[in-house]
Amino acid sequence: MFEVNFLESEVLFEVILCMPQNNDTICALATPNAIGAIAIIRVSGTHAKQKTEQFFSKKLSDKASHTVHFGLFKTATGETIDEVLISVFDSGKSFTGEESVEISCHASPYIQQQILETLVSIDCRLAEPGEFTKRAFMNGKLDLSQAEAVADLIASQSKQAHQIALRQLRGNFSHELHDLREKLIHFASLIELELDFAEEDVEFADRTQLKALVAEVLQIVKRLAQSFALGNALKNGVPVAIVGAPNTGKSTLLNQLLGEDRAIVSNIAGTTRDVIEETLNIDGILFRLIDTAGIRETTETIEALGIERSQQKIEQASIVLCMADASNPENVAQVQAWQTDLMELHPDKLVLLVLNKVDINSIEIENSIAISAKKGLGIDQLKSKLVALIIGTFDLQNETIVANARHHEALLKTANALEKAQYDLDNGTTGDFIAMDIREAMRQLGNITGEIQIDKDLLGNIFSKFCIGK
Repeated sequence: MFEVNFLESEVLFEVILCMPQNNDTICALATPNAIGAIAIIRVSGTHAKQKTEQFFSKKLSDKASHTVHFGLFKTATGETIDEVLISVFDSGKSFTGEESVEISCHASPYIQQQILETLVSIDCRLAEPGEFTKRAFMNGKLDLSQAEAVADLIASQSKQAHQIALRQLRGNFSHELHDLREKLIHFASLIELELDFAEEDVEFADRTQLKALVAEVLQIVKRLAQSFALGNALKNGVPVAIVGAPNTGKSTLLNQLLGEDRAIVSNIAGTTRDVIEETLNIDGILFRLIDTAGIRETTETIEALGIERSQQKIEQASIVLCMADASNPENVAQVQAWQTDLMELHPDKLVLLVLNKVDINSIEIENSIAISAKKGLGIDQLKSKLVALIIGTFDLQNETIVANARHHEALLKTANALEKAQYDLDNGTTGDFIAMDIREAMRQLGNITGEIQIDKDLLGNIFSKFCIGK
């Protein structure tokens, strides 16, 4: 039956994952290759302790896991390289799941190089990018989504990006996907059982319950897929383009948001002739602010190039702040027209009308933010609005946010398969087609966590993006 075959093949692959894929010992620098106080060199693989102790002043093979030992690290000829601390981890109790050693030495590039060369001299191979984490995955210490979270955690530049990666590393996303797959597996097994008794026209899977299940899982999967726009923005920073006509206060606003004079401010129109980009952290979210050249008709070559670049940045931005001069009704009407055009041309972008210079002329327009960039009025409200725009209806504290493009693609394919199953159920399609669609949905969910067989080239591509030593 399908349930037995499917689950047996899944278990078989998990067993294969838990088997060491190679027996060689690898080593690499786990900290930046630079002068500093301390550097850490990782060693992992068969007989890591035994190989390391050949150059250490103390025996390591008999030391308990998770203990630290002070001594001298020497070359093969007995010359002292450095005083070091060595942490030892037994097989099954380390990050990689293999016997491992971590050497803490002084961060002289010469010392680091000498220790690595000494280890390589006894068949310790230099690790490839991400190989330690790859071994953790292959040995069943992490699933694939957790392994990918390691790279995201290292690269996180804001509180929210850090929190998303940390929750994924702890398995929150994996557990949610596992629960969804378990629900689908149960009904898929019953449908497959029906196919074995097709001639007897029996029905083991209640179609009403199955419809409700598919609808429930589809809703969750779509919500996860929708969160990718937010997750990707939080992971890479939210690009915010400040656009408008010359002399509307775009550079003044940039300086006010940053709390420093980053852009030149002048009453002369066309002062900003190139885009200026700076980062701003608001409530743990990283925004990449882009001050653009004022948009207008011009024959001046340099200014025209700046305006062209401004248009390019608008295309790349997630949020566009259309700035208008509240003291100039004609300019306000013009910017409102720009806002409407932008929203029609780019329905995926968040476009906000910002009315500047309200200290001169206070006006109110629905769905806009009123500020005085010069005097700092309304700046806190604008910051709060930026955060609200990017978060939308998602609960960052309690909802799973997807930040990985591979996961997003798999979720879209899962949703597509479930929609096909939903169509089949609504139209009384035979069980074999329904089973096929549900099986595809399970396969795509399993692709995310690595619960099913993953192509070697895909694994190589995923871990090649990690830094060496991780």
